[in-house]
Order: sequence, then structure tokens, then C-alpha cells
Amino acid sequence: MNYDANTYTIKDSGKIGTIALVLGVVFLGISVLGYMNDSAHFFLNYLTAYIFWISIALGGMFITLLHHLTNATWSTVIRRITENMAATMPVFVILFIPVVFGLHELYHWSHAEVMDPSSPSFDALLHEKKGYLNETFFFIRTFFYLAVWTFFGYMLRKISVEQDSSGKDYKLTYKKLSAPGMILFALTTTFASFDWMMSLDPHWFSTIFGVYFFSGIFLSGLTFLLILLIYMKSQNILQNVVTIEHYQDIAKFMFAFIIFWSYMAGSQYFLIWYANLPEENYWFLYRWGNTWESVSMLLIFGHFVFPFLTLITRAAKRNIKLLLFMSVWIFCMRFVDFYWIIMPTGMNEDGSRVAFDFNMYDIAPIIGIGGIFFWFFWKQFTANAIVPVKDPSLNESMKFQNT
Repeated sequence: MNYDANTYTIKDSGKIGTIALVLGVVFLGISVLGYMNDSAHFFLNYLTAYIFWISIALGGMFITLLHHLTNATWSTVIRRITENMAATMPVFVILFIPVVFGLHELYHWSHAEVMDPSSPSFDALLHEKKGYLNETFFFIRTFFYLAVWTFFGYMLRKISVEQDSSGKDYKLTYKKLSAPGMILFALTTTFASFDWMMSLDPHWFSTIFGVYFFSGIFLSGLTFLLILLIYMKSQNILQNVVTIEHYQDIAKFMFAFIIFWSYMAGSQYFLIWYANLPEENYWFLYRWGNTWESVSMLLIFGHFVFPFLTLITRAAKRNIKLLLFMSVWIFCMRFVDFYWIIMPTGMNEDGSRVAFDFNMYDIAPIIGIGGIFFWFFWKQFTANAIVPVKDPSLNESMKFQNT
């Protein structure tokens, strides 16, 4: 990899993007074998991988919007990375196509017979939700979510790249874009979590589910950001630009949102468990039986207790090796979280819930979609300067010191 420290550009990006693309294609091909073996299990795996990776792109979008709305200076040096994370949305528009074809495998409410009062499979409760849970409205909403995210991802990056050549101060322009962008981000991510995940089990509901999803989005974006920054540091890229002070601030956010995610997860669980209503608590009962209890315990201790105790000190947040380990660890826990939400909704032919059985066909879509995502991200990221070189706050950001 050939990096020019004077222009902040990567002249030769190496084979990273090509390797990611090859891995993506190969493992998506392996996923097709999974489809041939068990189509219902394939679509659940694919949806899990899709939401996991799109949450990283959405995390980048949120960080970028937050940066502009708060007039932050410390994060200027990392802004180009988060912009390019958000700008990968066109990939996810294309990658949603398999979900379209798997709609009937994934979503019980999409079956016509459950909405037909004359059918033996009629479901009175789902019939009452027909105005919202129907295929046409589902696709309209999904198109809207992806269109909104694609637009803001494209515009945030476009204006930033233009600033590299024009040198203009786009602070007001960014604010005018980011203010409505943040509102639409909150609405679309909330409803996307309802549509794509909560409606997998359409009898169940949680009013806190959207916030729970958001907390995970931010964590996903932060972990990907830290892993990439530490990798670039190992390649002597952005030395003395992104400093230990920036790593500490990112780690602060990561630590805070580990707590926030845990608070949302705990609030959802304890309120439902304490009320002890059969129409609500069965969702957790499924995840505490049929071999899923080990995954539930992993989330409690792996997604909260261990990261909380490890990152609680200032020294931990300034230890690069420890931050890399914890970023990779939490990155994996984010996948476990989505896997735990989505996979237990699958049904066996006898009507029972699927048991926990993690295998190659579970891994293949993660690497497949991840390879395509990273290839597109890396291609865009290395096409221009990797920091906003003419942003007025760049020098101040490089000199940032924690207090």
C-alpha cells in the first residue's frame, strides 16, 4: 500500500479490495448451496448478515450527521471514513433483492391464507394488522428507507469531496442537510427494525425495539471505525493525524453505548418479564430453551459484562492493542445480537422452533455480504483524500487533546 502523507491519499490501495470482492463472491456462492440445502434457513441467515452489515453503514451515517449537527472538531480527522461507510448504501439496495424473493419464507404475515377469514390458517390478530403488514406497503416502506439512506450517504460524501477542491466552508450546508437527515434517520431506522426484524414474529411487539436497534447501529459503526483506524496505523497511515486522543474519544463512545445497549436490552426484558403477559414473554422463552440459552448468556456476559469491566478505565481506552481486541470482540457480539434476534423465529416442518445450530452456512452470508460491502467501501475510500483536507477545522482536530 502506497500512502502519500502530504496529500493524505492512498496512491496504491493494494489488493485488499480485490481480496474482499473475491471472498464476497465465493462465500455468496457457498450461501447458494445453503439455499439448495434448506431455503428457509438460508433466508434467515442472509437477513441476519444483511442487517449486520447495513447497521455498520448506518452507524457511519449517524456519526457523520452527529459530527455536523454538533459542530464537532475532534472528529474531523475521521469524518471521511464515516462518510464512506454511509456511502455504501447502493450495495445494500442490490443486496436486498434476495430478501424480496425470500419474503414468504421469512415473514408469516405475507402468506395470503393467514389473512383470509375463510382459510383454516386464518389468524385474526394478523388480520387486524393487515393495513400495515402487507407486501405492497412493506416494499414501499423498504424502498423509502433505502432511498433516504442512499441519498444522505451520497450527499454527505459528495459535498465533502467537493470541499477538497473548492476549499469553501460548507458548515451551513452540512447543517441544512444533517438536521432533516437526523430526523429521517431516526424514523427510518426505527421502522426498518420493526419491518425487517420485529415482524418476523408478528404477534410480538416491543415499543423500545427501535431504540434497541439504534444503540446497536452506533456500536457497529464505532467498532468498524476503530478496527480500520488501528489497521491503518499499523500501515503508517494517518500517523500524527489520528492520535491516541481520538482513539480514546471513540472508545468513550463505545463504552457509553455498551451501557446504553445493555440498558435498552435490560429494560425491554425486565418490563416484559415482570408483566408476565403470554403475548409478550413467549419471545424470551423461545430464546431460553431449545439450546438458545447459551447464546442468551453469551450476550449478557459477552456484550455487556466483559466489555464494561475491560473498558471502564482511562488506561484501557488508550491502549491500542486492547482497543483492537475489544473492537473485534464487540464487532462479533453485534453479529451474535442479530443472530439471537432473527434465527429463533425460524420454524421446523413440525411447527417447532429451530434449535441453535451454527455451521458454515451461517458464516457464508456474513463473509459474502461483508466482502462485497468492504470492496465497495475501500474503492470509494481510496479514490480521494482519506481526510477532508480543506475543512477549516482539520488542523484543530489534529491537535485535539482530551481533558
